[in-house]
This record gives sequence, structure tokens and C-alpha cells, in this order.
Amino acid sequence: MSGFLMSHSIEKNNITTGKIYKQVIDKERHGNYLGKTVQVVPHITDAIQEWVEEVAQVPVSGSGKTPQVCIIELGGIIGDIESMAFVEAFRQFQFRVKRENFCVAHVSLVPQPKTTGEHKTKPTQSSVRELRGLGLSPDIIVCRSEEPIGQSVKEKISNFCHVAPQQIISIPDLNSVYEVPVFMENHGMAEYLSERLRLNITPLPPRRKYMKPWIELGDRMRHLKYEVMVAIVGKYTRLEDSYTSITKALHHAGNKIGYKVVIRFIEASNLELTMRSDNPASYHDAWHNLCVCDCVVVPGGFGKRGVEGKIETCKWCRINDKPFLGICLGFQAAVIEFSRNVLNLEGAHSTEVCVDTKHPVVVDMPEHNTGEMGGTMRLGKRTTIFKPTSTDSKIRRLYGNVDSIDERHRHRFEVNPDYIEQLENHGMKFVGVDVEKKRMEILELDNHPYYVAVQYHPEYLSRPMKPSPPFLGLILAAKDRLKSYFARGCKLSPREPQSDYYDSEDEINELTVKHLGFYDHEDSSSAYSSSSIS
Repeated sequence: MSGFLMSHSIEKNNITTGKIYKQVIDKERHGNYLGKTVQVVPHITDAIQEWVEEVAQVPVSGSGKTPQVCIIELGGIIGDIESMAFVEAFRQFQFRVKRENFCVAHVSLVPQPKTTGEHKTKPTQSSVRELRGLGLSPDIIVCRSEEPIGQSVKEKISNFCHVAPQQIISIPDLNSVYEVPVFMENHGMAEYLSERLRLNITPLPPRRKYMKPWIELGDRMRHLKYEVMVAIVGKYTRLEDSYTSITKALHHAGNKIGYKVVIRFIEASNLELTMRSDNPASYHDAWHNLCVCDCVVVPGGFGKRGVEGKIETCKWCRINDKPFLGICLGFQAAVIEFSRNVLNLEGAHSTEVCVDTKHPVVVDMPEHNTGEMGGTMRLGKRTTIFKPTSTDSKIRRLYGNVDSIDERHRHRFEVNPDYIEQLENHGMKFVGVDVEKKRMEILELDNHPYYVAVQYHPEYLSRPMKPSPPFLGLILAAKDRLKSYFARGCKLSPREPQSDYYDSEDEINELTVKHLGFYDHEDSSSAYSSSSIS
């Protein structure tokens, strides 16, 4: 990772136990180990280290330069059996790349019981003791707590954890997670890491200069005056974390134009007609929540449950001119609804839900093996091309009137090509297609304030200072500001808070790297500088 920034999403940026074991097993099947007994140590641990070394060399910005610093997050809790192979791998890795290229930051909860109000350090002492017993000694301890911990608590942790008080950082609950980078930097993180990893950043520029985008983002979020209410009609609303990427993308868009996003989760199955008799209270409550919201998002999902509720949501948004964004299954639900109620194709459906449907407007992709579910989806970043006839498309203008975009996909089903012409003749415009012009990627309705659906997942590439265009358009339309936004050339009014300081995330990366002094160089050992967060 270049500097201390989030890298671009690539497949190997996420290491899982399953990926590592599969890689090792495949090597064994191909005879790479020459018949040796495959073991966790050294084969699994070596595979983890090699994986990290490979990813550390991958450029993350438009410059194409090799990064100087790689940041690794090791999830879970110290002592979990699931992470033991990774802990052992990093124990070995610190000797492989030398101490000056390896820094460990340990995140620990410091509880504060309301009965006494005193911060308790025993959990931190215990976790650090276990971590050191496994061969990793933390250089930095990040203490999470509701309120800031005092100097006496830091000194106590320092005495028992073999870490200097200045290397203990207290991060209390803040207004937003986006304030954390500024908070940590105010505690001298850059100075410490420059010295610890021998980055030779001298002299350090003023913090307000290289942290300006994050400082202004935090200031803007603290002063949001107006609200926009968004309904997310999903199938997994009992676990709201299932839609974290979507909620974050909505907040990114709301923050940019100065609105606090209030989200209401609505269980899709509660909107179905059968619920009116089965559970009238849930049925009417769900429809009330949908009606009072300013705009609606219908996200992706798998399986039959709740699909009819999503289709009803698409119909309601289309008829009542409610700003709507469909994603993946939401895209398919919009096609099904339009086919039934505009094309009058009775029983039109997806073969995922109804195999014997008379009008299969959504079908499984030819390369999808229905007998083998694992790893058969159309995955990853792929190019979507805007049709030449889509010059007046709202979504294309939101993307900057470009000819093509790259977004991430995760689906098994697609719109049936046999129905495309019929759908478009009745007003559903497919403005974006894949590079082979066979798969429909983006649809929108002309005579509607904002009725957009996409087959890909735009939320995955949304960033705090670069919101995803489909989500930005949704929030603007919800507040009846999309037309004025277009009239100004897709720029916000000078009186409104601005967040697009730079044209792209690459430029933000390059600027921060430049100010912090993380210049790339040819010494390959520099790519091993890492921060393993336990």
C-alpha cells in the first residue's frame, strides 16, 4: 500500500484461510513438494508470507510505482484457532524482512464499567502477554475505549506490556470513523513510523497540509444540518452488517452534498401481498416505512425469499416517481416488474426463482454451472460500455460522460437477451452493456426523476472523498437537486460544501505520498515494510 492509504481492490488483497489451503493443496497435487508431507509449518506459513510479498509489490496508484509500505490487518482475537497459522507466519516474517522493516500495532479494548468509571487494563495486559507468547511483540498499542484513557492508565499498560507510554495511543469513540486518521496523526503516528521503519521523512510537513482532505471531511460531517431518509429493501435486514458497504456508500454520497443519511431497513418479504393476511402489522409497518422515505435502494441477494417484495418495491417506485436504485438482484427485479406490468408478460420471472416460468426474462449465464455453486459467479472488476445512443443518460452524466467504466461484479444471472428489444421498445433503456455487448449492465427510465438499476455493485468502489456516482445521483434526486446539478455541469454550487478536491483517488494517493515523503525507490526490501494489526 502506498503510504498509509487504502489500496485499490484487487483479488489478492484479501487473504483467507481457504485461499491459502487451496493454493497449497493445488501445489501438492501438481507435485511442487516432491511427495513431502504437507504441513501447516512450513508450507502454509510460507504460502502466507509469499502471498504478502507478492501483493506488496503491486502498484496501487496511477504512477505504476512499487509501494514503499504495505499495511496488513490480521482480523480476529489473539488466541483464536482460525488465525494461529497467520500469527505464526508473521512471527517468521519479522525475521525474514528484518526488524527495521516490520512494525506491529496491537488493537485492544479498554473497558470502562459504568459502576466505577475506571478504565480496566487487564484485558490489554492479557492479550499482549499471549501475543508475546506467540512470538510477536507489539510496537504500538491502540487502546479502544468510550472515553480517552488518562496518562496513569497509559503508564500502567506500559509497565505490564513492555511498551513506552508514547507508543500507546488512546482512540475513544468519535463522531465518525473518518476522524480516526486525523486523530492518530495528531498523536504523532507519522513521526514514530518514520523513525521506526527508517523512512527518513525529514522534515515532516504541517499536518493540516497533508491531512487536509480528511480534516475537511470530518468538519463537514460534524456540521450536517439536513437529513435524507433512505429505505433499503433487503432480504438480510436482521443482520444490518450485511449491507455495510451500501450504507457506507450512501453516507459518502450524503456527506458530499451536505446531507445526513438516515437509513431505514425494510424486510422485503414484509412487503408481499401474502403478509397482509399472515401478519398485517408487519405488512402495513413495512409499507409505511417505504412511503415516508425520500428514496429507495433494492440491493442484491440470492434465493427465492423476499423477491416478490423487491418486485413490488420496484413497481411502487416506478409508478410514484420515487428515486430508485437497484443493484444486482434489484436490477433483475426491476426487469421482472417492468415485464409483468408494462409488457403484460404474465408470470415473467427469473429462472433462479421459477425454473418453469413462461417468460424467463432473467436467466442463468451460460458459463454458470448450476450443479456447482462455489466459485462459479461472474466476479471481479469488469468493463461496462455506454451505448452511443445514451448521451442523455442520467447515469452516464453522473459518471462524467465517459465511454466506459470499470465496476465490480458478483452475480450468476442476467437479463435474457431474447427480451431486450421488447423491453427497450416500451421505455426501459439499457444504456450500459458489457464489452461483448451481450450482457445488460445498466438500465434507466427516461420519464422518471431517477430510476436506475445496475447489474454490478457500485458500492464496492465508493470512497469517502469520491462517492459512487449511482449513489450520488440517488441522493441528489431524493432532494430534487439532480437537475440543477446537471445544469451546473455536474458540479455543486459554490455555496455548498465541496468534497471533490481531486479528480480521482489516485491523485489523493499521490498527493499524500508526496507530502509524507513516501517516495518509491528501487530497493526491493522497502516493499516489506509492514504494519501487522492484531
